[in-house]
Amino acid sequence: MSSTSGNGLVVGAHGRHFIVETADGQRRLCHSRGKKSEAVVGDRVQWQPTGDEGVIDRVEPRRNLLFRQDEWRSKSFAANLDQLLVLVAAEPMYAETQLTRALIAATQAGIPAFVVLNKIDLPQAAAARERLAPYRAMGVEVIELSLKGDAAAAEALLRPRLQGRSTLVLGPSGMGKSTLINLMVPAAAAQVGEISLALNTGRHTTTTTTWYWLGEGRQTALIDSPGFQNFGLRQVAPADLGPLMPDLAAHMDCRFYNCSHLHEPGCGVRAALERGEISATRYRIYQELFAEVSSTKW
Repeated sequence: MSSTSGNGLVVGAHGRHFIVETADGQRRLCHSRGKKSEAVVGDRVQWQPTGDEGVIDRVEPRRNLLFRQDEWRSKSFAANLDQLLVLVAAEPMYAETQLTRALIAATQAGIPAFVVLNKIDLPQAAAARERLAPYRAMGVEVIELSLKGDAAAAEALLRPRLQGRSTLVLGPSGMGKSTLINLMVPAAAAQVGEISLALNTGRHTTTTTTWYWLGEGRQTALIDSPGFQNFGLRQVAPADLGPLMPDLAAHMDCRFYNCSHLHEPGCGVRAALERGEISATRYRIYQELFAEVSSTKW
């Protein structure tokens, strides 16, 4: 993982409380200065000790930043990532809208993303594979494995793909995210317990994004974010949405330069949809997301 200036790395966060790891691997509970909580997991920060704890003075410039979104607002939650691993499974069926939001957010932030399809030993694997066909066609890398069916093979597939990088792992409940984390980081339960105790979050740890090191060298990291974040896209302008979806972007030879791809005549995207070159599901997702980002005040 590339080095960044600053004397600490945020490896856990909850409210205005942070776990900061120093260059020699020591960890300390820190607080943000003032009322505003700006740091997120993955941030490089300047901090100073105050007794047994510490205060974060400033956050170093970020390479990238991801947002999550609830009904009321968007909030940043992870920074300085090398890649995004989106975990889906043959069963239960995953939501394509969530997958699309994750890929758009990653593209907009300049973060490479790939998909891992788990539970390929199940009969439903063929249907899940078919749903991923449009994503493969637009150039998204898809790795297929069975975390419980053949853990050794799964680890052999994943480890080279993760080596030397900081990877945010995302996946809806039931996809096997905990299995993946525990396979790659045997000490994960101990690490999350340590961070939970320091942050005093207890049973609320599931709301906390956590940084895990793979191995002693602290060169490869997995970042676990709870659930499948509803990625905040309010930072995306309506006109920028289509270009962030590669299958739509390939057909934007429209009559009008400011075509919304919803109703204008001479639209290359809707012509491709009619020819079956863009899936109906992907176009429906575009319509929903366009309406959402159009409601944001710019």
